[in-house]
Amino acid sequence: MQGKVEICGVNTSKLKVLKNEETMELLRRTKQGDTDAREQLINGNLRLVLSVIQKFLNRGENVDDLFQVGCVGLIKAIDNFDINQPVRFSTYGVPMIVGEIRRYLRDNSAIRVSRSMRDTAYRVLQAKEKLMARDQREPSVEEIAKELDLPREEVVFAMDAIVDPVSLYEPIYSDGGDTVCVMDQVKDSRNTDEAWIEQIALKEAVKQLGERERRILSLRFYEGKTQMEVSGEVGISQAQVSRLEKNAINTIKKNL
Repeated sequence: MQGKVEICGVNTSKLKVLKNEETMELLRRTKQGDTDAREQLINGNLRLVLSVIQKFLNRGENVDDLFQVGCVGLIKAIDNFDINQPVRFSTYGVPMIVGEIRRYLRDNSAIRVSRSMRDTAYRVLQAKEKLMARDQREPSVEEIAKELDLPREEVVFAMDAIVDPVSLYEPIYSDGGDTVCVMDQVKDSRNTDEAWIEQIALKEAVKQLGERERRILSLRFYEGKTQMEVSGEVGISQAQVSRLEKNAINTIKKNL
């Protein structure tokens, strides 16, 4: 989105960027009812909206729609920001913009969540915005749970239920060569197809053994007993246990 790119009829290459001092002055004037200052404040923070929507561009949503929804979040941030708090506006504004976009994506998601869970999630988002407006920072899960008088686990479940789905093929890192995708980070290196097939083959090979040989292997390798302990349980000498164990392992190797 660099260069001359128009979103909602706005040439993004010409968007103004306000300094922190300018932003705070415009905020003060806005709180006093200056509509011109409010408009300048909105226009001067459109790049903030633009930077936030970058992370949502791979969702297949219309860029203009995301930009407009992000602007709604920006306006809410402007209206609710407390100029008496020692916090930069961007620190407060970004979570508000992100929250508004996530709410939009949740409401338009193809993934269905139960009505009760959606209602709880909506209450959680409202409480989150209320606490952010009051404390000028993102609240913790514990603070939200206390505000709603809900168990912490219920708040976590509700927030997880409305998390946007992520494609397994979504790139998360690239150094100019091979791209690392989500799949590369979450794949199970232990329970692979090869390991699954080997496990099936092993079970089939063990079935070829006699009952006494299977019991000896079970006692030795599943229960971790010594050959001397096994001999006592099975009722044969240690030498016989050693021979049967060796024969059983060789039989399994042949059948794998």
